Amino acid sequence: MSLRKALPLSNGTTIPQIGLGTWLSKPLEVENAVVWAVENGYRHLDCAYVYGNQHEIGAALKKVIPSVVRREELFITSKLWNDAHRPSEVEAQLDQTLSQLCTDYLDLYLIHWPVAFVPGRGNFPKRADKPDDCEVDETTSLVDTWKAMLALCSTGKVKAVGVSNFTIQQLEAISKATGENPAVNQIEAHPLLPQDDLVEYCKKEGIHLTAYSPLGNNLQGKKQLVDYPEVQQVAERLGATTAQVLIAWGVYRGYSVIPKSVQQDRIIKNFEQITLSKEDYEKICEIGKNNHIRFNIPITYSPKWSINVFNEEIEKDAQTDYTVKLE
Repeated sequence: MSLRKALPLSNGTTIPQIGLGTWLSKPLEVENAVVWAVENGYRHLDCAYVYGNQHEIGAALKKVIPSVVRREELFITSKLWNDAHRPSEVEAQLDQTLSQLCTDYLDLYLIHWPVAFVPGRGNFPKRADKPDDCEVDETTSLVDTWKAMLALCSTGKVKAVGVSNFTIQQLEAISKATGENPAVNQIEAHPLLPQDDLVEYCKKEGIHLTAYSPLGNNLQGKKQLVDYPEVQQVAERLGATTAQVLIAWGVYRGYSVIPKSVQQDRIIKNFEQITLSKEDYEKICEIGKNNHIRFNIPITYSPKWSINVFNEEIEKDAQTDYTVKLE
């Protein structure tokens, strides 16, 4: 059964530790997934404008509010997309998100990526000189966007604001410029990408972490986390699924975790938490030693983002045309 634990945020609210991720959910799948999740106890839903499925999530919310749950019992997150980083665009895209989700407010609104695209030309504006690349907006800084995000807190449309995919350097830049840390940094985190330095920094600064892709993903066609023998051995011994073991690994580290699934049985199982011992946790950690893998790197996308976000080897080796504009 779920432990139903909620973790504190810096604004005085709490975030349920286990949530439902909706990234990479295909059209017509996510509506049922959200209904099943809420009916089976989930209270944390992670959404984003760019996922293109918020209207389905809104339809699902209409089915479960108030018959299953009150709106105030849910914790709904969404994210500002790259093409709306200019301060004049920030609230307008939030309003679109609220309309799509059929809600008056968000519990948490995040800057999805520390990368701005030129506005007004769709989610992935192509460069005229390199049509396989996205066109980055070099005039808008992270600080510009972060100030606009902070201003949203006085509108009643969001309860907390934060970021996603930010590095320590990027977090330091927005904090130094405004004196305000984000409530949350949502990052890719799993045994192959523990991000220990970032975890420690955010803990010290009072920034909550949410881990996406806790089970990894197959964007790069690499070995799935659930297929590692160490994960399978722990799962077999505990009478658990491999997904439950990987979710428990993130929970052991003290942050929130948002596994994605659109299959009813997996949605239910992922919420039935198990607890890892120190020995089990350390066994799972072993698979990441000398085996660093980040699955989600924009320079590998199509269309490509010709920018170094994380300083991964593949980014350093590539011909990049842009840098992250901090301030």
